[in-house]
Amino acid sequence: MNTKEDFLNGQILLIDKPLEWTSFQAVNALKWAIRKKFDLKKIKIGHAGTLDPLATGLLIICTGKFTKKIPELQGQVKEYTGTFTLGATTPSYDLETEVNETFPTEHITDASIKEATTKFLGEIDQVPPIFSALKKDGKRLYELAREGKQVEIKSRKIEILEFEITRTELPKVGFRVVCSKGTYIRSLAHDFGKALGSGAYLSELRRTKIGDFNVNNATSPNVFKEKLEASTST
Repeated sequence: MNTKEDFLNGQILLIDKPLEWTSFQAVNALKWAIRKKFDLKKIKIGHAGTLDPLATGLLIICTGKFTKKIPELQGQVKEYTGTFTLGATTPSYDLETEVNETFPTEHITDASIKEATTKFLGEIDQVPPIFSALKKDGKRLYELAREGKQVEIKSRKIEILEFEITRTELPKVGFRVVCSKGTYIRSLAHDFGKALGSGAYLSELRRTKIGDFNVNNATSPNVFKEKLEASTST
């Protein structure tokens, strides 16, 4: 296990974020574990790209001098797997809010699902969800959404490098997406539903890769803490 100097000089830690944890909670759990272990007043620590509480998977956490690498890591291509639920929409485009509209799905076929994926490949304009942490006039969008305010959100250019349907058990559709920085998979779910002449929301999401880093090599915050506590201090 790493020494105090290792953490201060800089480490890239691969964490598998548990369901319902915020990215901030994961960073905090590591920060407290490292500070307690080495009796540190403070340590620089941060993550390279937020994951929503309802998503699991790869969170890259940088310590010490490696926090300078965060912008570079945030810009890497990402891979996600998960599930879209067709035939309904939610205001947040995921399970954070209740279903607000339902749509027919009888006309949807395997062929039309596969065909719809091709519409999203390459560089596309995407509108971020209203329930997101982006800021407008100094306030986060989700705060404005919860206040019931109407907000105009500008679209942004993103790139979908790969979009594959991995299983179809209507109304659920499994997918794998490789995409650029700034892509909202929730927005992709919403737009995918529209492309099928129906509705859709994101019901499951896991980030599996960031650049060359893979979730298979990641550890949960609790396991990290246990290993750190069990290691011999230096």
